[in-house]
Parts: sequence; structure tokens; C-alpha cells
Amino acid sequence: MSELIDNSTIETLFEKISSLISNAQQKIASTVNLTMVYTYFGIGRIIIENEQDGNIRAAYGKQVLQKLSDRLNTNFGKGYSVDNLENMRQFFLTFSKSETVSRISNAEISETLSRKFFLSWSHYLILMRVKNQMERDFYEKEALNSQWSVRELQRQYNSSLFERLALSRDKTEVLRLAEEGHVVEKSTDILKNPLTLAFLGMDEKSVYSENELETAIISKLQYFLLELGKGFLFEARQKRFTFDEEHFYVDLVFYNRLLQCYVLLDLKNDKLVHQDLGQMQMYVNYYDRYMKLAHEKPTIGILLCKEKKDTLVELTLPKDANIYAAEYSLYLPDKTLLQNRLNEWIAEFENKKEQHE
Repeated sequence: MSELIDNSTIETLFEKISSLISNAQQKIASTVNLTMVYTYFGIGRIIIENEQDGNIRAAYGKQVLQKLSDRLNTNFGKGYSVDNLENMRQFFLTFSKSETVSRISNAEISETLSRKFFLSWSHYLILMRVKNQMERDFYEKEALNSQWSVRELQRQYNSSLFERLALSRDKTEVLRLAEEGHVVEKSTDILKNPLTLAFLGMDEKSVYSENELETAIISKLQYFLLELGKGFLFEARQKRFTFDEEHFYVDLVFYNRLLQCYVLLDLKNDKLVHQDLGQMQMYVNYYDRYMKLAHEKPTIGILLCKEKKDTLVELTLPKDANIYAAEYSLYLPDKTLLQNRLNEWIAEFENKKEQHE
């Protein structure tokens, strides 16, 4: 008498084994990718050591790489073109923290052998073209911490995330960005200057109503949450609350699970005025008194506007107000302009620091 096969048992077995195989495949792929990165770093080191041992001229060096490329491709298959070998050379130079061959010592070469890598080769092809070491360190750590894909890393770099975060912070915290990545511990950590909405695909020259802007954001909410930053959850659009028999509406309501608090966002398609700040103060007060639970942190209010004046914000709001004004841009910011602003900003800070010492 044959036993009946229980389909549910088979399904359970299949799911468990499939999960195990998928995890194994992911680990194998990850191991292969990392092994390739370490191999390319080692190849770059050997090329640099060869250049230091002899008086290598540019033309001669090119011939060496071409002959080396031909031999490697013959023995190991495609993947070792002259361009790729030059990338490996530059990879070693960049992550041994030396810009030129003549400036790297034997001790530094030995030290780099303990260098740890965690991302794919495609990630490092992007990172090694970031000239500023502080900025490069930030993107490397953030790509790892946030598990960015190669495409997301490129998008965040193009959007000048590092500069926008740095310009939104106290000058003493800029170094921490490079050392730790984007850490969200307090309300000011979620701010960017400006907030870029280029993903909406809206024409910068056109005039949009606040409702049109809000609708566009909702239609691409996933991208907006990525732009807002870490830990954001969407709760409501045009959230209504009633006070003294009068209805009020908050444009967008979010919750940040890292800060454990509500984040209220109001959109302004024009210059920020003091009435906007007063209205947001009332929204924040209402949420703190009637919506916030005992274990949650104070509500944050953000006014997203086309233009703001910091002096107006400081004069209108009390010092301990958990309300912030942030400008938005419908197109990617000029990276060179932001980098220049950041360099001026850091130089000014360093000069003041030296004067006080």
C-alpha cells in the first residue's frame, strides 16, 4: 500500500532548501566579488612596485602594460585590457592614500596589504574617481552601511549627498561624516542643504502649485524616502486634525524609526515667511501634546521651501524649537559649486580655530 505524498510537506521542504541554496549562492557571489577586488588591488600594487624599481617613462610603461595585457588575456581570458590594468593601478594608488607613484614608500605599500574591502569592483570604480579623500571615505562607508547598489551609489554621488549633508551640519561634525557615514542620532542629522527633487522630472523653469509638487512626490514616494534619508516611514498625506472646531491639514506626515518621532513636512513653492513658521510650530505642538506617545521623542517639523533666510528662521522660532527650514531643488545641484562652498566653509572654520588656539 503506497503512502500518499503530502504536498504541504513537499512545499515546506522546497522553501527551506531553496532559501538555503539562495543564501549559499549569494555568499559565493559575494566571496567571488571580494576576491576579485583584493586580486585587482594586488595587481595594482605589483604594477606600482615595478614602476618604482625602474625609471619608467609613460610611453615605456604603456608598452609594458600592453604586453602584460596580451599575456594575461591569453592565459586567463578577457578582463585584463590595458584600460583595466590602469584602473587596477589607480585603484591601488587611491586606496593606499597616495596620489602619485613617487610619493608612496615601501612602508606604505606594506601597510596597504592589510587594507580591508567590503564592496564590489564596480563600486570601487566609482569611488576611486572621487578625488577628495574625506568625501570618498564617506561614500565607501555609506555604501556599505546602507547596502547601496552600484546605481544607487552613483545617484547619491551625482546628487552631491556628502556636500549637502556637510553644509547642513555644525562644522565640527563634518569629519564624523567621513569616519562613520551618515549617522542619525538627533533631529538635525536628517537635514540636507538643499533637498534635491530631481527624480520628480519636473521642469525647473515652470511654476508649480504646492498640490502639484505634493502629488509628484507621492507618485515617486520611494525615491523621496531615499532622498529624505535613513529610517523614514510614510504615514499620511494631507493629514487632518481638528482643534477648536477648526480643521488643519499637514501636507506630509512621516515617522522616523531611528529617532522614534513624527516628522511633519509642509511644502512651500515660494519664499518662506514667518507665518509659515508659526503654522508649523502649531502643528508640532499639536502632535507633541495629542499624538506623541510617552516613549517617543519630540516631533520634528520641516518646511520645504523654494527660498529661505536663516535670519528670519532664527528670529521667528524659539532656540529650542524642533523646526527646520530646508530649500529644495528640482534639478541636481552644481557639484563644483557645492564643493567650492564646502571648501570655503571648512577653510573659514579652520582659520577661526587657529585664531582661538
